[in-house]
Amino acid sequence: MKSFRLKTALVVLFLSIGFVSCSSDDKDQVPAPTTKAALVTEIKGPATGKVNDELSYDVTYTVDNACAEFDKISEVTIGSVKGLQVIAKYPSEVCTQQVPEPKKTVYKFKSTTKGTFEIKFKKSETEFLTQKVVIE
Repeated sequence: MKSFRLKTALVVLFLSIGFVSCSSDDKDQVPAPTTKAALVTEIKGPATGKVNDELSYDVTYTVDNACAEFDKISEVTIGSVKGLQVIAKYPSEVCTQQVPEPKKTVYKFKSTTKGTFEIKFKKSETEFLTQKVVIE
């Protein structure tokens, strides 16, 4: 009989510890936002510049929903061609603003040498949108 009571007490203790340890303390933690490449629709900026002058280009891009925000500009390669892409950050919560407006960011370009340069941004999965600039 003592053996049965001891076993019962141990089972109750074990189950009690199990229920307490399974409580979710993660309710207050917000999941990390996700990032995704956005496609560029337009590049506006000067066609000429001078050596060591910083040029600013307005880059318009589309996002999947209105809650997306600009994250960064990164390098990308399509085939053997290198260019740039805009990365948008999406919150982990559900977005109630589903109709996105085109968004804009500014890209800064500076050259230390003379020549003709092409600023290429990812327009689709297979092509770039190109802006040529002549540095004198």
